Amino acid sequence: MSDFPEFAVRVDQNPYLPAGGREMHAIVSVEARASGGPGPAADGGRAPAAEIIMIDTSGSMSYRGKMAAAKRAARAAVNVLRDGVHFAVVAGANRPRMVYPQGERLVRADAASRRGAVDAVGRLEAAGGTAIGSWLRLADRLFTGHDAVAAGAVKHAILLTDGKNQHESDEELDAALRQCTGRFLCDARGVGTDWNVAELRKITSVLLGGFLDVPDPADLEADFLAMTRAAMSKQVADVTLRVWTPQQARLRFVKQMVPAVEDLTARRGESGPQTGDYPLGAWGDENREYHLCVEVQPGDVGRQMRAAWVKLVAGDQVLASGNVIAEWTDDEARSTRINGRVAHHTGQSELAEAIQQGLEARREGDEDTATARLGRAVVLAREVGNEQISSLLDKVVDVVDPARGTVRLKRDVAKADEMSLDTRSVRTVRTRHGDAAGG
Repeated sequence: MSDFPEFAVRVDQNPYLPAGGREMHAIVSVEARASGGPGPAADGGRAPAAEIIMIDTSGSMSYRGKMAAAKRAARAAVNVLRDGVHFAVVAGANRPRMVYPQGERLVRADAASRRGAVDAVGRLEAAGGTAIGSWLRLADRLFTGHDAVAAGAVKHAILLTDGKNQHESDEELDAALRQCTGRFLCDARGVGTDWNVAELRKITSVLLGGFLDVPDPADLEADFLAMTRAAMSKQVADVTLRVWTPQQARLRFVKQMVPAVEDLTARRGESGPQTGDYPLGAWGDENREYHLCVEVQPGDVGRQMRAAWVKLVAGDQVLASGNVIAEWTDDEARSTRINGRVAHHTGQSELAEAIQQGLEARREGDEDTATARLGRAVVLAREVGNEQISSLLDKVVDVVDPARGTVRLKRDVAKADEMSLDTRSVRTVRTRHGDAAGG
């Protein structure tokens, strides 16, 4: 336990329900800090780790400086791997191949192996197509077949692509994702504007990672450095959100809200009577927030009950816990009060949905739906204070009345701007009275 961060759970809600009320909403904020206090953990507190860097080397990477930028990014990532981490570099095309080391294996990071990997990356050339599922399967074989990767190690992969998954079927990619689920974490980046946002969203959602667009290849190096350093800083490999609800209650949904909107509801695994587990992946020094909605059986006025018991669990250790309370009242002022954090995150969830629906309608030529949904997004972005999303919306629509959501679709929209809005639609900000901006 001493090597784990110190976890703390805070529950924000209005616990009061009107007579006959059933639905209780709560925001569960989780903060993890190194046991020695705030700031980066000492090396001794970090979990053992394994890292695989997968670089798209298809033929299209030879254009617009993408291959040269990818090499710089991969070399930078290799150079910040800490000693003792087991790693590999993989070239992805129609079929993946080992760049470093030779043969399907991982190698321990030290000065010599980092130099060897950097030299091998420098010899990469772009040729072939794109079959991302086969890259993920190779990563899975490397992670699971290497005896030196300790139990409890953080297994993390970086995936870079510049194109659509054209050389395998959707069914083949889905089968690869099913095989890899729960085996390792994966963050992805799409460089340029020819890749598919929905594909990377699906991959990283299943593999508990994040994805972003990198329109300018020159930005890849800084992005790879940030991803690798974040992976190296993790202290717990597998954290689970465990939620108990009373008999005859129903957990309607569980959503991650910070740093990004992600619906976790379908990931539930039963772990005991009236108890479900939701995998959260690896943790270091960080904050995340979750929105829970519980439907309970109505109680008499004055009755108070525990609507949910939330725990953060790693293995058989409970790291922190908190309660969601429900109390019935005939005081209308109490029961109609809206908790600010619940309202904020409800708005951010609707914002992400409105943007994705609006862009999809725009792609399909349904201008009325696109205008209505993107107009609603303009209103919501303003309400929740998401200035980045407001700026991105300005590149897709002309805003006539931001308060009412009156907009006109722009006729000429750069593909990079549309992809950035789609990709970043799920990136959220904390409430204005929170600690800091998030995501």
